[in-house]
Amino acid sequence: MTFLPRLGRYRIDAVLLLVALVWGGSYLAAKVLTEQASVGAVLALRFLVAALALLLIWALSRPRRPTRAELAGGALLGLTQAAILWLETAGVAVTSATNAGLIISLTIILTPILESVAARNWLPRSFFVAAVLAVVGVALLVSGSGFRAPNPGDLLMLAAALVRALHVTMVGRVTRADDAGRRPGTLTITLVQAAVGALAFTAADAPGTLRAIGAFGPAAWLGVLYLGLACSVFAFLAQTWAIRHTSAARASLLMGTEPVWAVVVGVSLGSENLGLVAVLGAGLIIAGTSWGQRVEQGHRLGRRPTCSRCRPGHIRRSRPSAEAGFGCSSASARARSH
Repeated sequence: MTFLPRLGRYRIDAVLLLVALVWGGSYLAAKVLTEQASVGAVLALRFLVAALALLLIWALSRPRRPTRAELAGGALLGLTQAAILWLETAGVAVTSATNAGLIISLTIILTPILESVAARNWLPRSFFVAAVLAVVGVALLVSGSGFRAPNPGDLLMLAAALVRALHVTMVGRVTRADDAGRRPGTLTITLVQAAVGALAFTAADAPGTLRAIGAFGPAAWLGVLYLGLACSVFAFLAQTWAIRHTSAARASLLMGTEPVWAVVVGVSLGSENLGLVAVLGAGLIIAGTSWGQRVEQGHRLGRRPTCSRCRPGHIRRSRPSAEAGFGCSSASARARSH
């Protein structure tokens, strides 16, 4: 009987790892595209493709009218996601890959800090040790050219790390169930999120977007489709779904393997070299994230809080179900999503 809950947990972890892999490949695609068009134009086309694809999926799924909570939550997440992508792209353009990779990896630490503050329940010290180990791994992974003094690009990357940590924490809270057990629709929220990004970036650089549409060839459009469909449609839907069924801290650790996948794609498709130090860094990232996952899960399952929706005396089960972090020992409350 314990196999199915464990299988459900591994399924969620696999989805988040796939998101990290897809995003790892986005750096090479974005780098190629920004050599032919402005950052704003590339991001506008990425979000426009994503919004159109999501609109088609939404229209074919027999949609209901979006609720105010879905519109508000999607708009908020759209703004934070757009801010992350702009800060990352603009920051990488004026800083070194070493500093950028290290600074953005601070999300691994910032996310559990924000989540702990919001929940008023700190994770064990060993979790932060594991997170620091992963950050050291990122430092080794991207330290080919060494460190240098901080510049405005480094500050942009730090801002991106802060916003990304805030975004991951917000996804879990925006998509949680209300008092009646109703959850906002993942597809609707993601559609609104993509539409907000498309409007924001198109308005910011409409002339550049039009020039890019006319200048891009088949290879460039393939890159746009990859960024829009794989890195946005799939990744946004998968991330939102997975974070609804796990914690933001666990999700941040799994998606913190993104630099490893970026190196794999760079080596295999971009003809980049991977030295011994980078291999060691990748190993530390994998070890740190795996250790942190175990610590976070043990802490979360060991809390056994009282369930507010159950009768007095009922508690949430300490073993996760296939679809949620905690179950409930009450049959009536088990029908609701916690």
